[in-house]
Amino acid sequence: MNNTTRRGFLQAAAGAAVAGWAKAQSAARASEPAAPASIRLGAPVFNAPQDPEGLALAHRQAGYRAAYCPGVGLNDKDRIRDIEQAFAKHDVVLAEVGRWCNLLDPDDAKRAKNLQLVTEGLALADEIGARCCVDIAGSFNPDIWYGPHPDNLSPRFFDAVVENARKIIDAVKPKRAKLAYEMMGWALPDSADSYAAMIKAVDRDGFGVHLDPCNIINSPERYYRNRELLNECFDKLGPWIVSCHAKDVTWDVEMQVHFREVVPGTGTLDYATFLKRLAALPHSPPLMVEHLSGAEQYEQARKYLLEVAGKVGVSFGT
Repeated sequence: MNNTTRRGFLQAAAGAAVAGWAKAQSAARASEPAAPASIRLGAPVFNAPQDPEGLALAHRQAGYRAAYCPGVGLNDKDRIRDIEQAFAKHDVVLAEVGRWCNLLDPDDAKRAKNLQLVTEGLALADEIGARCCVDIAGSFNPDIWYGPHPDNLSPRFFDAVVENARKIIDAVKPKRAKLAYEMMGWALPDSADSYAAMIKAVDRDGFGVHLDPCNIINSPERYYRNRELLNECFDKLGPWIVSCHAKDVTWDVEMQVHFREVVPGTGTLDYATFLKRLAALPHSPPLMVEHLSGAEQYEQARKYLLEVAGKVGVSFGT
């Protein structure tokens, strides 16, 4: 079976695998439950103490029940233990260990180094109790680690990222954390269908989904119909979602299509749908605000999300 045929088969198989889940979710949406579960919201906390106890408490005082994993080395067993215990004590979930590097770097030495970095990141996530280790799947771009390349949407790319995921997961054998790729607008996985196909192909319990819907708003259709995009992602990927990013997107009108990240509430992402669908997931994936410029913007985002949550009957449980 050639790569193109194999990829088509995997997409079809993945679609069949999630059909039952999608049907159930559509029925759940139709019934609109009156009291959906709460969401664990998180964001960076500024000017906080760096000792685990003080840092965990600072998250709760800022109104957050989720956090990015604090800086710690994989071999620093005492700090890992202290971080896990302190955040558990204050009921703050460690959402993710970020390992932002290019797993498909054209340079052999850099690619091997990055593979090791992400492998250690998954091991850390599993050791410390974080929900996932997240990276993008990679890029064949030789100059920009996350940049576009024509082969980033090819069967060759698909096969390479599946192999990487298997290598990382098999090396760590995680018991509680997942490896997750963040979706991108110019590299696989770039849709719910391509992510579902990737889940099927990786075929490991240690592989999960990191949902950042703004990253895949890459066309006018997706921009204007992002409610449908959100519902498709939750319908097809819901059971595998382990963490989400919160930001927003706007369209700067010029002679070519130019979308730009902005503070939640100042763009067009349908947060009412996003929050309702996320709150309905039984395994409570955290929602992490990211890519803002400082404490003031993060507070602006938090207030907006609280406002929308109140309108749709979702609680952040702060």
